[in-house]
Amino acid sequence: MANLTDLPEAKQWGVIAGMALLLTLAAYFGVFRSMSTANEADAQKLQTKMAENAELERYRPKLVQIEQQIENLKLQLAIQERIVPDEKEADKFMRMMQGEAEKSGIEIRRYTSMPTSTREFYTEVPFEIEVDGPYYSLLNFFDRVAHLERIINISGLAMTTVGKPMDAKAKHTYQYAPGESVVATCVATTFFSHAQQGPAGKPGLRTVAGRH
Repeated sequence: MANLTDLPEAKQWGVIAGMALLLTLAAYFGVFRSMSTANEADAQKLQTKMAENAELERYRPKLVQIEQQIENLKLQLAIQERIVPDEKEADKFMRMMQGEAEKSGIEIRRYTSMPTSTREFYTEVPFEIEVDGPYYSLLNFFDRVAHLERIINISGLAMTTVGKPMDAKAKHTYQYAPGESVVATCVATTFFSHAQQGPAGKPGLRTVAGRH
């Protein structure tokens, strides 16, 4: 086979030009064509994403509105949990009552838990409480309880003088301080949501230390 150098110069250039053309075609179909196809596919994906983003952009105002609604629901839930907390806050209920008693200048002598009543969305938890103090201070206490954020119902009120505490179903007699004029018992019912159900409460006695 003749070498390239053995050919006439014109044919040598022709062979070189042909080889260059073959290499160019091979590069185009082997490399550049595949790159072009990949670029076209990427461009198509980009157009699809841009179209999706444009579609989502139409819903941005609604998304802000939905997020605001979610925040409002969270706030309402927090308020509801303060009004009707879960059962694990029973001690907080007693501390709340004790705080209002101290502000009013009366004594809560005892809490006696009573059987609970389970409803569809909440549980009623009643406590019989025994209180004593000046008459108007006692009225102030009940008024404070009525205006608490947490729902507490007062029922079955029995009131008498400190000289006859048993007439108001008091469990014990105490050495009442000067100025204390009345003794009362009543049922203070609080409410708990029962998202986490616990065993039904059993009657029991809890006495809070006061003045003797």
